[in-house]
Amino acid sequence: MTDLSIIRNIGVIAHIDAGKTTTTERLLFYSGKIHRIGNVDEGTTTTDWMEQEQERGITITSAAITCEWLGHTINVIDTPGHVDFTAEVERSLRVLDGAVVVFCGVGGVQPQSETVWRQADRYKIPRLTFINKLDRTGANFFGVVDAMRKKLNTNPVLLQIPIGSEDKLHGMVDLVRMKAFQYTDELGIKFEETEIPADLKPLVKEYRAKLLEASADADHDIMHKFVTGEGKITDEELIKAVRVLTISGKIVPVLCGSSLKNKGVQFLLDAIVSYLPSPLDIPAMEGLSPGAESTEKIKRVADEEAPASALAFKIQTDPFVGRLTYIRVYSGTIKRGHSIYNSTRAHRERIAKLVKMHANDREEVEEVKAGDIAGVVGFKKTFTGDTLCDEKEQIILENIKFPEPVIWLAIEPKTKSDGEKLSKALSKLSEEDPTFKFKIDTETAQTIISGMG
Repeated sequence: MTDLSIIRNIGVIAHIDAGKTTTTERLLFYSGKIHRIGNVDEGTTTTDWMEQEQERGITITSAAITCEWLGHTINVIDTPGHVDFTAEVERSLRVLDGAVVVFCGVGGVQPQSETVWRQADRYKIPRLTFINKLDRTGANFFGVVDAMRKKLNTNPVLLQIPIGSEDKLHGMVDLVRMKAFQYTDELGIKFEETEIPADLKPLVKEYRAKLLEASADADHDIMHKFVTGEGKITDEELIKAVRVLTISGKIVPVLCGSSLKNKGVQFLLDAIVSYLPSPLDIPAMEGLSPGAESTEKIKRVADEEAPASALAFKIQTDPFVGRLTYIRVYSGTIKRGHSIYNSTRAHRERIAKLVKMHANDREEVEEVKAGDIAGVVGFKKTFTGDTLCDEKEQIILENIKFPEPVIWLAIEPKTKSDGEKLSKALSKLSEEDPTFKFKIDTETAQTIISGMG
């Protein structure tokens, strides 16, 4: 039996240029998944593998990759920050259990920050935040925290306070363990535990009290010790309380650093493991019994022995394996070579191959279980938002809702003989991107395409 408590399915979301992909690259490096740090500007990061992403230095499509930290398996999806590719964020959040929201220490809460926050709210995604780029001129850690509170209507609770600012950023104070950590090398691998700097002690005292006050809501022992002053509040008690409050959405933990300068990333990995939910921590997945008039609610718990259920959340044309369907498995076990039922469209699909995705690399596996995110080769008529399940125990999970197109354009093939090729290419594109649509104008015979940008 797989221990689901050690699995974290998370997304990294943010406004464009807040440092999502750089942060993801550091998460992979410090967890030992990769042994060389890629650079966004050079087009060498692991998750920006498409040629267009490498040329432009932006993320266009979400990329999945797995790493290990402190005995836990972290499935990470790096998402685009540009509004034109908001569908990638939408479908990723639909199947994730938690998220890391990255904010720029200079730009703060920016327009797309608010958009992705609302998307996470819609799916009730527990999240923690990482205030990045604190090494930059004009960075303002407390200003960003204040903007989060005002613009996002959320309850940020600091777990760290930066030591130094701008080009003098060299560490952080951990408000849970009440220790200071200062970096001693450029790569951020070596850091030492030090005394809390004297000039930060008033701030540390203030925000430690706020952390304890928030945590008292989740733990009666902490409340008693906090109010009476009797007994020491242990690190373990505090971590447990913060975890409960984070998963319930009552607080949003705040961490800090600079991914580019390799500061704060190991502590972010610690926080992902400590505070974000496993598949066991999220509510059982609800769906409907198949049938046009059915209103009967069915639940699927995260258990590999339960009837199989999964959601297709992305279609991708892979140059090596062809049509690749990304799925999130919510219950049961799905095996290579077997069939599974598409309850949305009422037909069986054959599973030719199962693959675990590592950005653009694939690792073939024999089976995937509850809590897993994987790719399937062999599906012919399964599309984004479709439910796959045991034919004898059918369920239809909630579909993924995408925004309507905001721009339209008329196109036509260069020659008549290109018409069929164009139609096939557009069909394939609309399968991959549900916000992209096309139709033939009956009056002009032109092809009208529409999308997000």
